[in-house]
Amino acid sequence: MRLDLIVRDANILTLDGNRPAARSLGVLHGRVVGLDEEIEGLRAERVLNADGATVVPGFNDAHCHTAWYGLTLSQLDLSAARSLDEVHAAVERHARTLPDGSWVVGAGLDHHKTGGRPHRDALDRAAGGRPVWLKHTSGHLCYVSTEVLRRAGALDPGFQAPDGGVVARDADGRPDGLLEETAQQLVQDQVLPYSVETVADAVQAATRRYLAEGVTSFTEAGIGGGWIGQTPVELAAYQLALDTGRLNARAQLMIASDALHPVGGAHPGDGITTGLDLGLRTGLGDDRLSIGPVKIFLDGSLLGRTAAVTEPFCGCRHPADAGSDADSGSDGANRTGYFQQDPEAMAGLVVAAHRAGWNVAAHAIGDRAVDLALDTYERAQREHPRADAIHRVEHAGMVRPDQLARFAGLGVVPVPQHNFLAAFGDAMAANLGPERTGWTYRLGSFLDLGLTVPGSSDRPVAPGAPLPAMEAMVRRLTESGAPFGPDERVSAESALRAWTTGSADATGTASRKGRLRPGMLADFAVLDADPLHTDADRIGAISVLATAVGGAAAHDPHSLVTVPPRSEGRTA
Repeated sequence: MRLDLIVRDANILTLDGNRPAARSLGVLHGRVVGLDEEIEGLRAERVLNADGATVVPGFNDAHCHTAWYGLTLSQLDLSAARSLDEVHAAVERHARTLPDGSWVVGAGLDHHKTGGRPHRDALDRAAGGRPVWLKHTSGHLCYVSTEVLRRAGALDPGFQAPDGGVVARDADGRPDGLLEETAQQLVQDQVLPYSVETVADAVQAATRRYLAEGVTSFTEAGIGGGWIGQTPVELAAYQLALDTGRLNARAQLMIASDALHPVGGAHPGDGITTGLDLGLRTGLGDDRLSIGPVKIFLDGSLLGRTAAVTEPFCGCRHPADAGSDADSGSDGANRTGYFQQDPEAMAGLVVAAHRAGWNVAAHAIGDRAVDLALDTYERAQREHPRADAIHRVEHAGMVRPDQLARFAGLGVVPVPQHNFLAAFGDAMAANLGPERTGWTYRLGSFLDLGLTVPGSSDRPVAPGAPLPAMEAMVRRLTESGAPFGPDERVSAESALRAWTTGSADATGTASRKGRLRPGMLADFAVLDADPLHTDADRIGAISVLATAVGGAAAHDPHSLVTVPPRSEGRTA
């Protein structure tokens, strides 16, 4: 028998408890068929001579926004801006490169790092009156120019912001350009939908980056609706990307809850009253492209102080928040955030989706939103028991001590993003105070309870490369170097497991992903150092030398994979 690929002279971390290490690995028809002595004497069409490099299962990002990220790669990048003057100058420069009347679209702006937020008047001057749309790095806020507000009708007398959103006003009572949460639809309705070709191109651009970072699988955290979707036919864009070779990594797609609708005419005994047409639900698809959970937003963000928390956010108004609360009716020093919709209506949708066979991923960052998620999952299982359900709390940003046991008792998967700590941990700590900082983006406490915790990035909200995220799990330091919940630190092995076996468990794919053993998909990354034997502060600097999907070299800039001559000997 001739294999498709043999990996030789490698430090293989299999993540398989029965056989944690190996030196060689064989691949046939996209799957691992053997290790070491199991493939001895066999030859292969291709060989990867690792020369002692470390091989790990392909990284699996269990929560990211791939199309959104891919689109930002062609937009004005404001992530490096450290003052409003830099923001305005970047907008002005970019506007000069565009045809008359074209939109200025930017991404990655963080008002904590710019010392304030751009006002619509300043954006008007910088862009020469063009429509301007600058997306906050959290995704939960954006900043727009006067022309955008005018087209949306937001300057008309008696205008009312959409439910679950805020159109902020300045000291003179004028809309100042900040749109929070669902109010972002005012600008999105003017730009979206993107064509399926545009979205497929964005997916291609994003997944090329993923491969360079060792990511072979990902879960797209919301398509087809709400402020997170790019088009109502976003699944078609992913299918196009797959059919045309633009989907470079394995994709699982969450369906935005806005895309669900009442389903009439089904047999009453089926219990399918809410869903997608034809009864589509979690699990449809194959190893390249599949449907995952339904995604519902319960609350907002910690950075924007729109997350639903039990106790008020800390401290005085941040300078960036001046005037931002006029429509929300709460002072910036006392905000407790808000839900995206009526809590009972959201709970009813979750229960209906659960009953129809969906797994549910509820975005809940504040502890008040986490309460709602857990209460709703408990109700769903009580009313309609389902042993196969894998329900998740996306972000699980702030989890009180009394909530930890409920996660374990209900078997709910928390999906925190630890790359947030190094990106904007200082701002989150300032908003929450020292006690609640210790409850935020937990990891050790979840693992101590035996919970499944996947690796995930929420990219492009923050930089998404897995190895720096693993370093953040181990060190838990903010961008200033301050400890952030140090009691939640974990070992490098736990961090690696989160991004491999943890993500496989959380996405219902543990039978074929996350470990390198016979029968599993041959998805792996080749690293220039062993993360289990690297100083904690150097894990994020480990390089990815090559990435394979199904045993095929999807990223191989160093040409590690070679085609041996036919006269090659039979030693594996």
